[in-house]
Amino acid sequence: MFHATLQQLRLFASVARHKSFTRAAEEVHLTQPAVSIQVKRLEDKIGMPLMEQMGKKLHLTVAGEEVFDACKDVLQRLGELETALDDLRGEVAGPLNVTVVSSAKYFLPHLLGSFVRRYPKVEPRLKITNRANVLSSLAANESDIYVMGQPPEDLPVVEYPFLENVLVVVARPDHPLADEKAITLERLADERFVGRESGSGTRKAVEQMFNDQNLKIVPYIELASAEAIKQGVIGGLGIAVLSLHSLHFELDAGALVALDVKGFPLRRRWYAAHRKGKRLSRAAQTFLTYLQEEGEQEVAHLIAVGHDRQI
Repeated sequence: MFHATLQQLRLFASVARHKSFTRAAEEVHLTQPAVSIQVKRLEDKIGMPLMEQMGKKLHLTVAGEEVFDACKDVLQRLGELETALDDLRGEVAGPLNVTVVSSAKYFLPHLLGSFVRRYPKVEPRLKITNRANVLSSLAANESDIYVMGQPPEDLPVVEYPFLENVLVVVARPDHPLADEKAITLERLADERFVGRESGSGTRKAVEQMFNDQNLKIVPYIELASAEAIKQGVIGGLGIAVLSLHSLHFELDAGALVALDVKGFPLRRRWYAAHRKGKRLSRAAQTFLTYLQEEGEQEVAHLIAVGHDRQI
């Protein structure tokens, strides 16, 4: 029987999940050499290689796949044990793992911060990434709560709508459409769009809206975040559809304007979700209740405070 440390198992699991020492090091906040050393020590204890480099890609060996499966089981069970002990104490405490799409970064950290101030024994772990990574993590059941604009249809999940997501069309103030009223979708389809990557919830909603009118839009350029898209529009690359939650400062400053388009604003919802059948900790369940009962009010307050500070 080999004697691996929990740290070695955690680090190996991170490398195996990302297929990258660099990304694993970023996730665990260690240097890449430190991660490599611990994984090498684990291999030495097992007595066989767990990974192999083929070209620029990292692959798990057969032994590596076996160890990775065991790591996931061990780490999941330890997490469940920690949760069970916190629940037995009757406290809202312990780890709270939340993974969100990048567009939610404009409000979710504030909601999580407000929640932790109320329950200081909660240990928040927030990951902000693109939709593809969120869905991959959700499929693997890696976090407690996921926040996105459009829950997946091909995964067994429980979803909780908690906040309105208002989508608007934005452009530079000097754009030819800036002063027009009641712009049709047909007219808009001729414009250059700065769009999100394929698979984005916002992109899917907008494409569906145009498809319903037998129209099609092809992004002039695709960018990976709302922040990049805003800068692209400000730079004159085209127009874009973005969540109003990401636009308050730019609209107030006059760097962007919302166009008057028929059918917009497009009103959707933000959802919290988790895998069906998942046993939620007291902290995770309390956070879900907080989002549903107070999320809308908290975000409205955040926006109001932001306006007051600019005046």
